[in-house]
Amino acid sequence: MAQTGATQSGLARRAGVDRSTISQLLRPGTRLPNAHVVAECAAALGVSADWLIGLSDLPEQVTDLLAAQVHVTQAQRSPLDDQIARWHREAAGYKIRHVPARLADVLKTPDMLAWEYAPHLARSTEQAIQSAHDRLEWMRENRTEYEIALPLNEIDSLATATGYYTDLPKDIRAGQLAHLAGLYDQLYPALRVVLFDARRVLSAPITVFGPRIAVIYLGEHFMAFRDHDRVSTLTRQFDTLVREAYISDRGFSNYIRRRAGEAGLELSV
Repeated sequence: MAQTGATQSGLARRAGVDRSTISQLLRPGTRLPNAHVVAECAAALGVSADWLIGLSDLPEQVTDLLAAQVHVTQAQRSPLDDQIARWHREAAGYKIRHVPARLADVLKTPDMLAWEYAPHLARSTEQAIQSAHDRLEWMRENRTEYEIALPLNEIDSLATATGYYTDLPKDIRAGQLAHLAGLYDQLYPALRVVLFDARRVLSAPITVFGPRIAVIYLGEHFMAFRDHDRVSTLTRQFDTLVREAYISDRGFSNYIRRRAGEAGLELSV
């Protein structure tokens, strides 16, 4: 009220309540009002209801939050840009949960990244390789827990050169799978990967950066949420993938080696 110059009478009028209601709310130790009064006061004061009752550090209204939640990425296919890096730094010390559109760049070999980014004009191969390296080093240095959920068919397609990976040379596929298994053995349990059956459960590409930021990727755009309800919703979405996992985090590297062997790929891990 002090910041907006609102008076008790003016706030009461805009919120549609009696002046005595506002006066009572301003007294120390007063119980919280009902949700309708909170919402009307928040709207009248130009702040979020969550902030008004102490559930959020962000005073912006919902409309302002939504307007700020859609961003255009410079990397049209990769989430490894400056904004994502800032979110990673902000989430240092918290668990990060990630459902990538494909195999996460941070887990890829330079050869794999070179093959993938060769036709990609908005980002050079060197940039992609450096970004993946920097992200991996950041994970190691900050000892941040990182959980990744992948559809089972992503690994199967990589091993058998089908679908997205149809044109990927055999040596790059073998090198990628060997790197993936070796890296996982090295970083587990700080890094955990589960495989879910996409015929049973589905998910859009998302990242949940600890308890405060959740992002949905939409190709050239992404939507970032900081409000408690949406972060919690996307966290529960990830937890469902873990709960319904076909391959658990403990069995991930063994599954990689088994599928590689069945596909005739020799891994030198």
